[in-house]
Amino acid sequence: MQEAPLMPKATAVWLVENTALSFDQVADFCKLHPLEIKAIADGDAAQGIKGLDPIQTGQLTREEIDKGVAEPDHKLQLSKPKVDLPSAKPVAGKKKGPRYTPVSRRQDRPNAILWLIRNHPELKDAQIMRLVGTTKSTIAGIRDRTHWNAASLSPLDPVTLGLCSQIDLDFEVQRASKEKPAPARSGVTLLPAAVTTAPQEPAEEVSPAAAKAKDDLDTAAVFAKLKQLGGKSGEKDDE
Repeated sequence: MQEAPLMPKATAVWLVENTALSFDQVADFCKLHPLEIKAIADGDAAQGIKGLDPIQTGQLTREEIDKGVAEPDHKLQLSKPKVDLPSAKPVAGKKKGPRYTPVSRRQDRPNAILWLIRNHPELKDAQIMRLVGTTKSTIAGIRDRTHWNAASLSPLDPVTLGLCSQIDLDFEVQRASKEKPAPARSGVTLLPAAVTTAPQEPAEEVSPAAAKAKDDLDTAAVFAKLKQLGGKSGEKDDE
């Protein structure tokens, strides 16, 4: 059985947007359901996923895509990797140490670090160090563009470069997403149902006699105040 390409959903997004392949062909190549490919084409799924060019990553050739477009029944074949990476077998009871990077690949680490910083800003420095086997000072230099070769760097996928596996990258990204705090809620919120559905207290009823007595009291107070003001005015005239 053919293996799925790296980042299947991102690859499916690119194929849907840039080729005339059928949904079934894209689904078979990316090992996804045809309905999921249709949802991607309709914009109902994978809205936040950036397409990954399988030609640039060496997973698919332009000739294979053209053949699939010409023959709707043709199943796309995943290209064989140019470099065979041996699978590391974990040793029981041994702690995982720093990642060893072959000498031929060490010059690609700055490009891989730049790719991780741009595409996965949620990753911490310690996670990038585990993925590509670099140092914290190198990461800081690439972040603030003080690296000695900053002008010549170009972002390259560390998985394609063979610096880490897709499983390790997905694991670190998922861990960083879980540790990232949820955004604080802002704005007006609805009142709880206990407040909106609470029965209103009835207004206190006042008897007619009490209302009349209150009006008389208010009237008497007004006349008393006027009389007092009038008395003060008369005293000033006498002077």
